[in-house]
Formats: sequence, C-alpha cells, structure tokens
Amino acid sequence: MAAPGGFVPPPYPYERLDALKRLADSLPGGVVDCSIGTPCDPVPEVAQKAAAAAIAASNGYPQSAGSPALRDAAAAWINRRFGVQVVGAHVGACVGTKELVASLPHLLRLRDPRRDTVLYPSIAYPTYEMGAVLAGCRPVPVPLDAQWHLDIDAISDADAEHALVLWVNEPGNPSASTAEKEYFARVAAWARERGVIVASDECYAEFAPQPATILSCGLDGLLAMHSVSKRSNLAGMRVGFYAGDPDLVSYLVETRKHAGLMAPTMVQAAAAAALGDDTHVDEQRARYVQRKNLVADALGEHGLVHDGGDAAFYLWLRATDGVDDGWEIAARLAHGAGLLVSPGDLYGALGADHVRLALVQPNERLELALDRLVEARA
Repeated sequence: MAAPGGFVPPPYPYERLDALKRLADSLPGGVVDCSIGTPCDPVPEVAQKAAAAAIAASNGYPQSAGSPALRDAAAAWINRRFGVQVVGAHVGACVGTKELVASLPHLLRLRDPRRDTVLYPSIAYPTYEMGAVLAGCRPVPVPLDAQWHLDIDAISDADAEHALVLWVNEPGNPSASTAEKEYFARVAAWARERGVIVASDECYAEFAPQPATILSCGLDGLLAMHSVSKRSNLAGMRVGFYAGDPDLVSYLVETRKHAGLMAPTMVQAAAAAALGDDTHVDEQRARYVQRKNLVADALGEHGLVHDGGDAAFYLWLRATDGVDDGWEIAARLAHGAGLLVSPGDLYGALGADHVRLALVQPNERLELALDRLVEARA
C-alpha cells in the first residue's frame, strides 16, 4: 500500500481491453487479436541459429553495453539502411526499447538536474509519459500537426527552457506517420538551439516507404533507438539498441552498467545476426503491406477509414458514420468480427475518436474476422 501522497501505478493500458477480449474470443474461431501488436510471424532462422550457437558461451555475464558483434552489427545496419556513418562505440544495447524509453528520463535527469520536463507527442506510445512520471519529471504532451507529426512550433518557451528531453516517434505509433529528413532537420535544429536532447524512437523504420533517421542530422545532442522486436519478430527476446551522440551514449552505457541492465548472451547473438540479414525483413515488410491493403480496403466498406500515415504496421482508424468514441468502435469490432483493436485514448485523450489496429495476425486470421464482420452486417 502506498504511503499518503505516494505513487500509485495506474492500470496497465492494455489490461483495460480484457472485457472486449473475452467478448471477441466468444465467437467461433476465437479472438483475432490486433491490439497490442505482438508479432505472430516466424523468428528468422538466422537468429534462431545464432542464439542456439551462443548458449554454450552463456556461462559468463553478458556485456551491458552490448557485445562488440551486436554494436558493430547495429552500426553497420544504420550505415546500410540510412547512409549514416556510425561506429560501434557510439551504440549501446538495451533490454528492449521499452525499457530504455521508461528509464531514459531518470538517467538524463541525474545528468542534468536543472531540467525536469519531458516533451512527447500528445498521441503516442504511453511509456513516454510513464517514463517521465517514474523519473519524477513533468510530462508535457505536445500537439501534433495534420500529418500526425510533432508540432514543435506549439512548444512554449517556458516548457522548452525546462525541457530535459524531446521524444520524437517516426514512423509513429499509433498513427503510422512517416517523417522525411527535412522534418528531422527542423527538430534537431530546434532542440540544439535550446539545449534539449532529442530521443528519436525509430523502431518501425523498416516499414516506412522511405526510411529516415534523426542521425542524418549529425550526432550532437541526438539519440536514435531501434529494436529487432518488429523488424525481425524477436519481441520475446527483449533486445534493442540506441545510437548517436558519443558523450550521451558513453554516459548511458556507463550508468546502465551499475543498474545491471543487460540482454542475455544468446539474445545479443540473435540480434546481431538478424541485423546483418535484410532478406527476412524484406519478406516481413511485404507481409505487412499486403495485410494493410487487405484490411484497409475491407474495413473501408464498413465505414472505417485509415487516416494515418503510410508506414506498414498499424492502421489508425476512424468511423465515417459519426461515431467518435474509439471504445464504441472497438466494441463493435469485437462483437461483430471477433477483432480486438486498441481504442485511441490509450495513446492520449486526443486520440479518443480513433482505434489502432496492428497488422500482426496472419492473412487467414484477418480474413476470418473480416468474413465475420460481413456476416454480422448481413
């Protein structure tokens, strides 16, 4: 029990879906879960083999910073994917990027206790706000523009003066927005002028038509973070990495050692192997594009339209029949199609009229849900 005035953890967002999940699962064939976004496609063989081969060497402690093989593989991938030169020393491993998102404000505030404000998109991954709360910082949501990008011009001078870190998320969760280099350049210039660190969450970069990174603007004051959870279907292995400003990376690497934050040896080996292979990512991208087209077209016939961006992982849906409550939309889909989606207010109050659909289920499961929806409307 918390002491008077102490921190009381809020309900975990996705646990609010339990009743809808039971409703969807009651239909013949069971629930088609497109809510959290857990990958359902195969773990790449190259990663499986690397993990198995590393088990024999797992008797010792893994390196918190990441093995040289992992750090070099991440740097090589950044160079190959974005045309940006980064060396392995400017990369650090994390225990999945959610862990880093939650812990980064705390570690940065230790580095600069003069600042106490965390800026993040007003419709976004909930952990940006929670990371600020857990650090004892002041979370400040920043409005989005018409394309679902962070509107840096809407940040007040007072908030900018106290800002410790500015979170950017492109491609965006939940909106599937995709930013170009010019946008990142504007954000980097704004932050550098004010001495604010930019933390760019780019975990869906592989699924953007034209992938871009904040690191194309140089490294000074910038961090980019990436994950193999989605690109390589390794969400269960919990490993990702951050890269960028050499001083920031060095600080985080050294601080995180003391906290015992380290990914297991075989997990690091799997991630290094996966980052070195693009073939399985090309196959996965094609799966998501196909699913996006299938589901968007079918739901459009039922009055649900995607008005987010063109990244191929999420659909950001709103109703065209005047329904402006994401929970009502989600209940309709659970009841009629056995399809579980996430109401938009899980990502911020301004998303309350939308739902997010993660395109993680195989085609036959998606087709089952869509067929049930047709039958329910008949």
